[in-house]
Amino acid sequence: MGIVVIAFLIVFLLIASGGVLLFYREQMIQRLTAVISPEAKKSNWKESLEQSGFSLKGVVEHLERVIPKTQAEIGVTQQRLIRAGYRTDSAVKVFNSSKPLAILAFCAVVFFTGLGKQNPFVMYVAALGLGYLIPDFWLGRQIKKRQAKIRRGLPDVLDLLVICIEAGLSLDQATKRTTEELMRAQPAICDEMNIVVLEQRAGRPRSECWKHLAERTDVDVIRNLVTVLVQAEQFGTSVAKTLRVHSETLRTQRIQKVEEMAAKTTVKMVFPLVLFIFPSLFLVVLGPAMITMTDSFKAFLK
Repeated sequence: MGIVVIAFLIVFLLIASGGVLLFYREQMIQRLTAVISPEAKKSNWKESLEQSGFSLKGVVEHLERVIPKTQAEIGVTQQRLIRAGYRTDSAVKVFNSSKPLAILAFCAVVFFTGLGKQNPFVMYVAALGLGYLIPDFWLGRQIKKRQAKIRRGLPDVLDLLVICIEAGLSLDQATKRTTEELMRAQPAICDEMNIVVLEQRAGRPRSECWKHLAERTDVDVIRNLVTVLVQAEQFGTSVAKTLRVHSETLRTQRIQKVEEMAAKTTVKMVFPLVLFIFPSLFLVVLGPAMITMTDSFKAFLK
């Protein structure tokens, strides 16, 4: 009896597995194809989207035309995107198309949350304004973050430049080597310096390439560095000594800034002390005394 049951289970499992293979053969082939060649899966996904008539590029182009822009505004937007680290050709189109999407998102939030029922005109106007300005605020925040990273990484870059120049490399070769060595540690400033290297390879003068760096980043310490390098090239002074002095100056400025921030903490701590700590302290210290005085007055009046 046991042998019959085991045989029945084996036959049942074989039939069930055959049915699974028969009905889910296409899905298994797709999964095996995706594991063996993932590029084929991506291409099939793209082809299916194109066959269905969906095109992300077309959607972006249509959204970009919703809010018209002049060439001057497009140039300013492109310059800001470059300062934030977005240099692709489609960055301007994506940024301009994000504004209509943000406006629609805020209007949808106002509509579905019921905020528009109280004061529709004010709420929808606020949604339009926020949707139009939020991408600009986000881009400005990205620019500030990238500029802060460039400021933090500049002393390290200058130290390695000095080492490379004192080892016998020219300024162009030292810039290339510094970019390669510090790409992982300081990617923001090394990315900008890599563009300087590429421009120099293309045949542009050195001073012009460094001036373009100052214009792209719009960082005060980079502008000072470019001015120092251009003056050293014009007057023939030692580039290594100039960079060393400039690096020491930057480190001194960073120390002074930290000391300034530490000195400001005493003034900034006044507001939390007055608003949060002093009321609690008064309550703990004077509370029992007030209770005792209240009980004494009640006993005296009786």
